[in-house]
Amino acid sequence: MRTSLPRPSTSVRDVLAVASLITVGFMGSVVVTPLYALYQRKFGFSKITLTLVYAVYVVGNIVALLVFGQVSDQLGRKRVGLPALGLAAVSALLFLFAQGTAWLYVARLLIGLATGILSGTATAWLAEQYGEQERSSAAFTASAANLLGIALGPLVGGLLAEYAPWPLELRVHLRLGVPRDRLAAFTPPAIAGFVTFALGGLYFALIPTIVIKELHESNIAVGGLLVFELGAVALLVNVLARRLSAAASMTSGLLALLPAVALLVVAQAARSMPVLVVASALAGVVLALGYRGSLQVVTEIAPDDRRAEVVSSYLIAVFIGNAVPVIGVGVLTTLVDPFVATITFAVGVGTLCLAALGGARLRGLE
Repeated sequence: MRTSLPRPSTSVRDVLAVASLITVGFMGSVVVTPLYALYQRKFGFSKITLTLVYAVYVVGNIVALLVFGQVSDQLGRKRVGLPALGLAAVSALLFLFAQGTAWLYVARLLIGLATGILSGTATAWLAEQYGEQERSSAAFTASAANLLGIALGPLVGGLLAEYAPWPLELRVHLRLGVPRDRLAAFTPPAIAGFVTFALGGLYFALIPTIVIKELHESNIAVGGLLVFELGAVALLVNVLARRLSAAASMTSGLLALLPAVALLVVAQAARSMPVLVVASALAGVVLALGYRGSLQVVTEIAPDDRRAEVVSSYLIAVFIGNAVPVIGVGVLTTLVDPFVATITFAVGVGTLCLAALGGARLRGLE
């Protein structure tokens, strides 16, 4: 079994190499965000199918984390992380040459597998690169790499969709969990990760469609730009708020989530692009602070010999949050007015946000 030891010094080159794995993985997971409306038009599937195509990603995430979440603790980070890049490349090819909805399901499943493997493995790898005394720097770098990927992905996808031609052209050993004595401390950041990426998932999956159908914006690139705005603001806030403690960052992100979802409701009700721009910027703040803070709390409570396992457990909550609420919104929009679906989403996410804040207060994470 592989033994992970903190390194006495940090190699910038090595850190950038590991961080790039996270960036590439998450960029690949959202680069097709502005293209979903085009796929829907080309293949003629419903809005429920659209959300299911998006959400099958989480199946890949969970399978990856359940099966491979602890494997890199044993086999080594490189042996697990680098092959995951191959899965991401195969996913990109499937999207590029998609001939039907089934291709999209398989592509999303593969990028989910790749991202799940890369996120857990590379986050633990970064913690080792920085060493025990620089754990906050490791969490900062991991979250910055993630946010950079989700900022660049939709921007590139949206620009290509609007301005470029042809936009559409073993044996399983399950061991994943949290030590019983760390579970109470683990729960608030896990909920925080869930609600943070529930909001992010709404943007990645549905905001481009909402912009076109609800706000009547014909330029496809606008949806991608809004998601880019979210990612860019998140990246900037992540840098500016670097010195915030893990608990303060997580709590601030949760507090910012409440007005963010409220403004999202107002923007859709008023069909106001300016309000949506403000809501998107605030959502970027939520993504930066909520993700970095909750991730750092988890890395701080994780035992050294089970770090990838505990981080992977946290990421399961993140990826479920990234997909399940979006499926709910997609289903609701076929039964009720889309605006009612958005309100339901806002109330549900807001309630969980308050629960996470209460749990953090009880645990002294303020």
